[in-house]
Amino acid sequence: MSAKTIHNRIRELRFLNGEMTQADLGNKIGVTRQTIAAIEKGKYAPTLEAAFRIADVFGVGLDEVFTWG
Repeated sequence: MSAKTIHNRIRELRFLNGEMTQADLGNKIGVTRQTIAAIEKGKYAPTLEAAFRIADVFGVGLDEVFTWG
């Protein structure tokens, strides 16, 4: 069985939404810019609450931000 990881489209969604910065997104969901950077790079898996907050900021479903595979 191969190892699965969480992939995300946060960087793409930030740029599609007015070129939002990592700091802007972090402020909107209550985390640091560094946390957003780590999530984008796949070095950190967000909490379920943070994942829902990110999706909410972009007005999309969770599955449009994160995939598992």
